[in-house]
Amino acid sequence: MEQTFIMIKPDGVQRGLVGEIISRFEKKGFSLKALKFINVDRPFAEKHYADLSAKPFFNGLVEYIVSGPVVAMVWEGKGVVLTGRKIIGATNPLASEPGTIRGDFAIDIGRNVIHGSDAVESATKEIALWFPEGVVNWQSSLHSWIYE
Repeated sequence: MEQTFIMIKPDGVQRGLVGEIISRFEKKGFSLKALKFINVDRPFAEKHYADLSAKPFFNGLVEYIVSGPVVAMVWEGKGVVLTGRKIIGATNPLASEPGTIRGDFAIDIGRNVIHGSDAVESATKEIALWFPEGVVNWQSSLHSWIYE
């Protein structure tokens, strides 16, 4: 089954949105496979965002991610990468639909509450980076009520 990496950024943590965000993924029917509440150091943040290192906003993004704790998670389910992105909303919160996490809880692109893998390949890479110890292998008793 497909997995994705989701990170609640420091602003989401500080604003008390962790439970709400987890709830949205759970209510959709996805399974939480790993979770960490962690302070990220600069080298790790730079590694996570290495693909954006040439962008003018890179240093600000890294500073933002290291400014407070984050919640790193792995979610599993059918189509979880694409559906997770839909739950999250557009990168720019002003372009996000109401009902999405960013549409409901964010205004500025630089404080957009949450990160989600944009493809299965990036999810695999991000999960390996953030959870080198692996994820919990379990299946919810609700699985048969969610999937055919």
